[in-house]
Amino acid sequence: DNTGVHTESYDTCKKMLEILEYSLDDIKNKNISDIEKRVEKIGLKQLSEDLGVGEVTLKDIILEIKKPGRDPREEDGMKPILRTDVLKIEDIKEGMILKGTVRNVVDFGVFVDIGIKNDGLVHKSQMSNKFVKDPMEICSVGDIIDVKVIGIDLDKQRVALSMKL
Repeated sequence: DNTGVHTESYDTCKKMLEILEYSLDDIKNKNISDIEKRVEKIGLKQLSEDLGVGEVTLKDIILEIKKPGRDPREEDGMKPILRTDVLKIEDIKEGMILKGTVRNVVDFGVFVDIGIKNDGLVHKSQMSNKFVKDPMEICSVGDIIDVKVIGIDLDKQRVALSMKL
């Protein structure tokens, strides 16, 4: 895997490639320049229904497979300044304000690299004081954002974050 496609979406991505008559080698060799045309032929709505995913998730998968090997941290020379005192999940405390980079945008929120092994999750209910239907309207992969730690699950190695500072 050399894409930004989240592991939860691998099966969907493989099915989509099959439907669009691509191989994994096509992605590796960047032979998918006509993917929008192939999706348009079927229709985004129809393809998302066939795959059992939302159109937003499907658009995100397509965006990510078009850019294999891309590291959003390298784009535009933008890198967040990570705290040197936060290196592992045990260093995090509720209420901390951290800077991070959006690594993935999904239907239910965004995953943010905050400088530890696992990315933290900002659920869409924590992205704004207003209702958020589509997290992609708020954030994009590579965005540098400020987040507040609102929950830590050491057993599951999960960090819940909020953009409501």
